[in-house]
Amino acid sequence: MKTVFADSLYWIAMARPGDQWNGPASVARKGLGEAVIVTTDEVLAEFLNALSSYGPPLRKTTVRMVRAIMNDPNVRVIPQTRDGFLAGLQRYDDRQDKKYSLTDCISMNVMKAKGISEVLTNDHHFAQEGFEVLVKRDREG
Repeated sequence: MKTVFADSLYWIAMARPGDQWNGPASVARKGLGEAVIVTTDEVLAEFLNALSSYGPPLRKTTVRMVRAIMNDPNVRVIPQTRDGFLAGLQRYDDRQDKKYSLTDCISMNVMKAKGISEVLTNDHHFAQEGFEVLVKRDREG
């Protein structure tokens, strides 16, 4: 079974049906067929943070989604660790010429360690590191 990584853009798009990336993210996910999705605690924190100011209804939705993600047998959530943080910090430091977030650096390290080459995101930073970005505007409807 195929294994792909899910970045916060994917989770945000799934939580917000009116989001500009909902259609392309849905199409990308459907195109994978049966797949295991890998994400991290850090990505889920970024997802929650991104939607924190949208009011109680969406906050409740995101909490339900995170709990569902963590209980989904087809999703593997990699827990935060000190070693993961330090390795992400090192990638962040090593890429001074980039605008990568620390969460992206940690995600890239997880993808590399797990041999994952595809990512449910539109973030070109992943493409800069040689990963295949699956959420693209031209895939929409």
